[in-house]
Formats: sequence, C-alpha cells, structure tokens
Amino acid sequence: MWKKEDSKTQTVPDISTAPAVNSVPVPSSAPSRENLSSPLISPNPTACISQGIRIKGDVKGSEDLFIDGYIEGKLDMGDVSLTVGPNGIVKADISAREVIVRGRVEGKVVGREKVQLWNTGQVLGEVQTQRLSIEEGGTLRGKVEAGKAPLKVAEARAASAGVSSFSAESPKLGSGNAAD
Repeated sequence: MWKKEDSKTQTVPDISTAPAVNSVPVPSSAPSRENLSSPLISPNPTACISQGIRIKGDVKGSEDLFIDGYIEGKLDMGDVSLTVGPNGIVKADISAREVIVRGRVEGKVVGREKVQLWNTGQVLGEVQTQRLSIEEGGTLRGKVEAGKAPLKVAEARAASAGVSSFSAESPKLGSGNAAD
C-alpha cells in the first residue's frame, strides 16, 4: 500500500555503482590524436586572409594560403597551394605550385603544377601552368601557356642533330678514313 509519507522522502542514487546511461561507443575508424596522417585531419593548416582584410604589398609564404580578402602587389608562395576564395580579389602576379581561383584575379598566374578556375572564378591576365582546368562558367581573358615548357631553339636544333649544346669537340675532325 502506498503511504503519503514515503513519497516525500527522496533518495539520491549512488552514481559510483550505477551503470552509464549515456555512454556511446566510439567507432574504431574515428581519427585519434595519435593518427595525424588521417585524411580528415590536415597536418599543415591553411593560412587565411579573410574578407575584411586588405593588403597592399608583396606576400611570401611557405604554407597553403586561402584568400577571401583583397590583395594588391605580388604573391610568391613557393611550393604550396594558393586558393582565391569566392569573395577574394587579387590584383597581383601569383606564383605557387597550385593555384585555385574561385574569385577574381588580375595579373600573371603561374601555377607550376596546375591552375584550376572554378565556375565563379575570373582571371584577367596571363596563365602559365602544366595543367589547366576551367569549369563551365569560369572566365579567362588573356594569354595561356599550358603543358610542358617547350625546348629553346638552340636545344631543339641540338636535339635534332643528336649533339649536345655543350659539346667540347676539337675544331679539327678526322675524315674517318683508315689512311688518316
């Protein structure tokens, strides 16, 4: 039978012996701090120039860069990736291993490995790269040099003749007869 006095008394459960109610098993495929080589976690974070930043001058760097602000000058990024975001405006000459354009670029773009122009991207100027990709809707106005760099004229002539351009041969050559 229910007693009115018992309902007013509350007891606090002992949590040290109670089973965990909200425990969720962690899958073994989840990245851990020890596993930094996981594709979900980048060991090299990307530097960012956000939408409210304006830079006039030269920028040099050795880590990936994302630009969503305004830059005027020169960008020399070495052997990394440079991304111009959808709000980014760059009036500069750009040099990087890989250049991704989602915003607006005015100037010379040199991507040693590749240049990608997304559907929101606009380039006004010269592009030099080994590989160039332009999505439908992307705008490119200017000169394009894509593919492997062509041989210089002297190197091409020497290659077709089978002679090195740095030949150290004697000016006096024998005729090749056995009597010589």
